[in-house]
Amino acid sequence: SVLVIGAGTDYALLLVARYREELRRHEDRHEAMAFALHRAAPAIFASAATVAVGMLCLSFAELNSTAGLGPVAAIGVAVTFLVMVTLLPALLVICGRWVFWPKRPTFGSPEPTADGIWARVGRRISHRPRRVWIVTTGLLLLACLGLFRLDASGLSTEDTYTKEFDSIKGQKLLNEHGLADNSNTIQVVTNAEQAADVAASLEGIDGLSAPGEAQPVSDGRVWFEATINADISSSTAADIVEASRDATGEVDGADALVGGGSAFYLDTKIASERDSWLIMPLVLVVVLLILIGLLRALVAPLILMATVVLSFGAALGISALIFEYVFGFAGSDPGFPLFAFVFLVALGIDYNIFLMTRVREETANHGTRKGSLIGLASTGGVITSAGVVLAATFLVLGSLPLVFLAELGLA
Repeated sequence: SVLVIGAGTDYALLLVARYREELRRHEDRHEAMAFALHRAAPAIFASAATVAVGMLCLSFAELNSTAGLGPVAAIGVAVTFLVMVTLLPALLVICGRWVFWPKRPTFGSPEPTADGIWARVGRRISHRPRRVWIVTTGLLLLACLGLFRLDASGLSTEDTYTKEFDSIKGQKLLNEHGLADNSNTIQVVTNAEQAADVAASLEGIDGLSAPGEAQPVSDGRVWFEATINADISSSTAADIVEASRDATGEVDGADALVGGGSAFYLDTKIASERDSWLIMPLVLVVVLLILIGLLRALVAPLILMATVVLSFGAALGISALIFEYVFGFAGSDPGFPLFAFVFLVALGIDYNIFLMTRVREETANHGTRKGSLIGLASTGGVITSAGVVLAATFLVLGSLPLVFLAELGLA
């Protein structure tokens, strides 16, 4: 819902802004909409395609929860695109010029963006373009240093929530009185003949209680469990699971398997890290190919991708510092970097597409330099508005009492 509302509003803003611009050039509003749709639809399509394909890349994730989100999000974006290029234009034409009340764009009136704030910004940049991009890049790289403070190793049960629930208070009270939680265990399945050796191999592992009595399962296999004296999703419990797997794996012929609640959290973390290393490069390649097809160029798409990746790094770096020093979060969920990357890159490229399709259009008539300035003046306001809307939409996630969603919304 956050993705569809945010992206849909972006597409609507782009079309409405171009329609308002064409109304100043065409007396007939139907003709104005035809021109606006002809000019804006390719950018909207490219943006929607980028987001949809980026979301479909999630289908390659090992985690079902991540893989299942991909097609759902892609379908949502596709439906949003269809609505924005069919229903919205029809409604705007039916309503007429008064839909822009109180400042209706009359035929022949001057275009305000030509002398607006982004036109002035463009003129100031044009005097010192090299200095501007060097300073801007330097500031973004400086913000990226915050990535070294990002801890995505996982959160304990207590640190998963933004507020203290009664269950957490009860857990703290039990710990204060030395009452251990015996519900968190490793569960070992092994061959019956080597069961004693497997149990013996677990002795001496810090934080792990003595194994219980082995119970027969089937086909010469037995099952037993041992209590982990740590929170189920903590890094300490994960270390105990890994140590248990290493120890039981050294028993010849045992074919031992170590599971349990903490093992589930550990395997989820491993799968999340694997998904990140696979899907992040995949999204970058897909987005780059779409940009190459849209702009019919190679160097420009590479520059655009570099700006988006740099923006992602800066956003995550700043967010990591806020997580730690402002909100005092203990860390981040292992899946946080991947979700932040997919949303920021797939949606962040929208603004580059909005800008560059207009720059490419104006460059044909005015040359690269002047065409770039006109493109910035024309789309700067739309991009700013779209960015504010999308940021506000994602920030709503911060109202939920889950650290993962609060962090994702802020980033």
